[in-house]
Amino acid sequence: MMKKLVNLLIVVTIIIGMTNCETPLTEEQMEDQYSGLIPIEDSYSPVSKAVVEKRLDIYAPVKLTADINHLSENEKQILLILFDVADIMDEIFWDQAIGNKKDFLSKISDEDTKKFTKINYGPWDRLKNNASFIAGIGKKPAGANFYPPDMTKDEFESFDNPDKTSLYTLIRRNEDGSLKSVWYHEAYASKVKKASELMIKASDLADDAGLKKYLSLRAEALLTDDYQPSDFAWMEMRSSNIDFVVGPIENYEDGLFGYKAAQEAFILIKDIEWSKKLSKFSAMLPDLQRGLPIEDEYKKEMPGSKADMNAYDVIYYAGDCNAGSKTIAINLPNDEEVHLKIGSRKLQLKNAMKAKFDKILIPITNMLITEKQRKYVKFNAFFENTMFHEVGHAMGIKNTIDGKNTVRKALKEQYSAIEEGKADIMGLYLVTQLYEMGELTKGEVMDNFVTFFAGIFRSSRFGAASSHGKANMMRFNYFDEKQVFTRNEDGTYTINFENMKKAMVSLMQDILHIQGDGDYEAAKKWVKEKGVIMPQLQADLDRLNEADIPVDIIFEQGKQFVGLN
Repeated sequence: MMKKLVNLLIVVTIIIGMTNCETPLTEEQMEDQYSGLIPIEDSYSPVSKAVVEKRLDIYAPVKLTADINHLSENEKQILLILFDVADIMDEIFWDQAIGNKKDFLSKISDEDTKKFTKINYGPWDRLKNNASFIAGIGKKPAGANFYPPDMTKDEFESFDNPDKTSLYTLIRRNEDGSLKSVWYHEAYASKVKKASELMIKASDLADDAGLKKYLSLRAEALLTDDYQPSDFAWMEMRSSNIDFVVGPIENYEDGLFGYKAAQEAFILIKDIEWSKKLSKFSAMLPDLQRGLPIEDEYKKEMPGSKADMNAYDVIYYAGDCNAGSKTIAINLPNDEEVHLKIGSRKLQLKNAMKAKFDKILIPITNMLITEKQRKYVKFNAFFENTMFHEVGHAMGIKNTIDGKNTVRKALKEQYSAIEEGKADIMGLYLVTQLYEMGELTKGEVMDNFVTFFAGIFRSSRFGAASSHGKANMMRFNYFDEKQVFTRNEDGTYTINFENMKKAMVSLMQDILHIQGDGDYEAAKKWVKEKGVIMPQLQADLDRLNEADIPVDIIFEQGKQFVGLN
């Protein structure tokens, strides 16, 4: 009798749920209804154990540590809380990348395959054009788990919904198969609620007024998907010893349209001495913008002069920023309105940067750069190039010159590769200008040019699935056409400084024209034709692989590595 009653109650509950279609689904119901991209099987095996073992070796392990002895007890308590918030962002990113993390990982018995899956946040090798390394799993959907995997572009375009292109909505299906938009704060309700509560707790502990305000507003943003107030607060936060980049930020994971932002988190400790060296450049940005060698309409937007440049030791990566290749600098916020009103902050992740320079760029230089030019590859130049790459994101134009759209929306899925290419070449241009102005005096501009060129080989190894990789391939092929380098008989490269200087300017102009015109077709054609590795470059990259030079780094990270338990 009791069993029948329980069954009856279940049926009634289902009927009530079906008839009350206006009641929003809970997060758990949504997860049950939409399990993710990967079919649940009894077990998963690698396509090849040997291949997985070899691919694991492309990552050099690095311990993320920092001196926190100068921090107050409250700041150390805040850090403990931020680690927990970052782990929640990591869980949400898993959902955005594949959907069913726990079921998927639990059915991988081979430990190396499981480890490689965790590095890639799924069964697709992010540094090998998203090739599947697990048997029976096909091509990665371009839109990751932001969209239904069976949705077509035409279906999306005909979907009449004002929220569909928001950075902070998922696209899902109704019971009748039609599309709907679901806000992140609804889709991940229990997770963002917990993260928000933790950030309020951290805010209460903060003695620095800027950090206190930012953490409070960011906590609220997680519950509303209105991030602009916290972006403005973050821009005002100048004196805190610790920093926390958190939330849905970059749109690289959305390879379908480039609309959707993915969850991530960085925990950072300010390097006070290096930050002092960078502070003077912010006020120069408007004048540098006015001096760009491009027609006035392509430089009419002035970057905010309150931009902030600082150096940090990073002690934790979580979510999107931890998937595959690791970023070594940050330029945020991405909000175009914040950029124009105030500017952006450029955060240099010095310890991660130094690890890549020592473990990857120097060995590449010794193999591929002609011996007489190797002396120009220096960490200071690498640091400057990386820093001004981030400055370059703030330069140029954010809205098309006809005023109809943002560049991001006009170029759709091509935006990230084009924008990364702009930031790279713009950064080198800015460094050149600052040397000519006498503002940079340590070293010489040739250091930056040769270090920049050697860096192309490093970033090209990220593959065509990476926006940074595509940008480097496009630039290498452009430099080849402009006779920027000579490949010598011994397999090394020599750069021609004058040709590279001319190509730097013309490439920057080409990119700014595409962005300002919002020329999607030109962007698509360029990425398709030139965002590829030509045979000779591929052969040289293969030589690097055969020499066991790492492609990127992975982290041993956590509370214990900075002396927190």
